[in-house]
Amino acid sequence: MRISKVVISLAGAIALLTAAGYYYVFILGAPQLDRPQEQANTGLSFQLESFNSQAMGKVRNYGVILPPGYNKNSQKRYPVIFLLHGGHDDARAYADKYALLNVLHELYQSGQLPPSILITPDGNDHRGSSPLYDPDYFDGPNGKVGTWIGSELVKVVKSQYRTLDNPHFWAIGGVSSGGWGAFNIGLRYLNNFNIFFSHSGYFTDKSGPQNSPQQIVQQLSIQDRKRLRVYLDAGLSDTNLLSSTKAFHETLNKLGIANVFSAFPGGHGLSGADVGWNYFHKHLKDSLSYVGKQFNNSKLKK
Repeated sequence: MRISKVVISLAGAIALLTAAGYYYVFILGAPQLDRPQEQANTGLSFQLESFNSQAMGKVRNYGVILPPGYNKNSQKRYPVIFLLHGGHDDARAYADKYALLNVLHELYQSGQLPPSILITPDGNDHRGSSPLYDPDYFDGPNGKVGTWIGSELVKVVKSQYRTLDNPHFWAIGGVSSGGWGAFNIGLRYLNNFNIFFSHSGYFTDKSGPQNSPQQIVQQLSIQDRKRLRVYLDAGLSDTNLLSSTKAFHETLNKLGIANVFSAFPGGHGLSGADVGWNYFHKHLKDSLSYVGKQFNNSKLKK
């Protein structure tokens, strides 16, 4: 009898731990306890917007962060940066997890990034969000995510906000699978985006070469290659992602495409100063300052 009670108690404890683990990972999205600290009084705010997407056949959300002074000068137009999230995230991830407002405030104060319009699309396909798979950042059986982000949302942003039209002033990038998505979508819409960046992303996809930037970029014309400016980084602990990023960097070099590549300590994970949300928070400063240099260089050439 006593053994039976012990077995029942152990089974109950295992069931409780399993349920708690499921809730932590699948419901909460594995929140990071040592997340980046948000700074008050940045003067910036995140706003969630939506519109009825014809490409996706439903209402879709996107986040927007307007630059300082946007409402003071009705004649001024701004560069645009699209930020794509990774798996089991949504349009709020950059503001809620990676403390993007702090990053922007610091870069604006230092002059490393000119005031810009930041857009964070909800990149999830018709399957919704899950830690079991990455969003399909392409037009496929799970929805026309590529069209909605690369074309439809661009048109909405241009109609709703005071943007600069030249693609030299439009950047697209992301973290993890969002890094892959940024290149997989953006390389198809070079009339909309000329600046790209990825944090611990990948460049070949299991869906095939048609959705693998490693292959797509090699099919670009010489003129299109000259338009590109690329920032890449990957965490040293993200072995496979680091290998994929380094191989893509080498391909860009062979093609004569302007790019920078860095390997930093850390990468994906749940805890640590260079891990998970902290990794992305820290190195968004690097990618966005690179984007800022490209914006400023384009201004000098105008």
